Amino acid sequence: MKKTRHRIKNAVRAVRSWVIPYARSRFRQDEFRPILSYLFTDWKCNIDCHYCFDFDNKREGMDLDTAKASIDWLKSKGCRVVAIMGGEPLLRKKFILEVIRYGSNRGMFVYLPTNGYLLDKEFIEKAGEAGLAAWNVAVDTIRPKPGLPKAYSVIEKQLRYLIEMQKKYNYLIFFNINITNKNMEDVRELTRIARKNDIGTDYHICEKPPKEVKLEHFNHRGNDLYITEKDWEKADELLDWLIRKNEQGYTMVNSKSHLKAMKRFMRGEKVKWKCLAGINGSFIRPDGSIAPCFTLQEKGDWGNVFEGEKFDRDRLAEMKKECQDHCLSTCFFNLGRYCMSLKDSLRWAMKHKKS
Repeated sequence: MKKTRHRIKNAVRAVRSWVIPYARSRFRQDEFRPILSYLFTDWKCNIDCHYCFDFDNKREGMDLDTAKASIDWLKSKGCRVVAIMGGEPLLRKKFILEVIRYGSNRGMFVYLPTNGYLLDKEFIEKAGEAGLAAWNVAVDTIRPKPGLPKAYSVIEKQLRYLIEMQKKYNYLIFFNINITNKNMEDVRELTRIARKNDIGTDYHICEKPPKEVKLEHFNHRGNDLYITEKDWEKADELLDWLIRKNEQGYTMVNSKSHLKAMKRFMRGEKVKWKCLAGINGSFIRPDGSIAPCFTLQEKGDWGNVFEGEKFDRDRLAEMKKECQDHCLSTCFFNLGRYCMSLKDSLRWAMKHKKS
């Protein structure tokens, strides 16, 4: 009975947070109407994943006034889903709890990505009490491997408590898994663990840093985790296996079309997809400045949360002609997939019901 109530609550919350904002955005298609936004509160991180360039330990984080202003601005634009991003957000637990509480009180579906290293029982309970809607736990392997420190064995104790408290606080849990040439069997095992514990999953294909992003801080540009021609057959087998699990009803953020597109993308083929960055999605930096996405953050002035956005559709379209050749963003690919129609949006909401 408790499980049924939990799933009904998740479905209702998903409709309110995702489907209704999507439906409203269809009536204002010429305006910037974010359905999902990424709030980067910190660049700093406590671990070193050799494929990750999405951090900078020399840059300062967001202050609370800017975080609140960002949430208020997003709400004024019709957005009801905000992801607190890093770096590693849990480096400032007290601050993050304030952001979660403020966002939740403003009617936001707040979700929190973390590598789990700093998770503890007290924070799990306080985040639940503050109204956190979803945990996105980054884990790539069962046990640590060179360049891949995000391992299930390291955070298993914290995960067990996170799962134990799920029904009490009615949050979702997802595994965020990056597919490299060193962890393909781990990906299968993590998927099985997730299924056994009613945890959703989302998958990324390990890709080289885009040329548009500053990389002075990134020390592993020559790392050997990227998928190359010698790995294609093994990666194809894994992706086919994931597609079958998707068809069997496993809860995945990724659509089947995204998993299929990964095969072409890793071979360097162009993949056409509907990118909604700067249209129905955005990226907010610690100083309150805005960008369509992580990749395009350095491409000029896109506005800020205090004065408003400066997203020009024609300019965005021209830029995406080039950047989409080397980008297969899980976030924006699937946002585009589930925002193709009201039916697709409802299908996405029902994924929340399964978790």
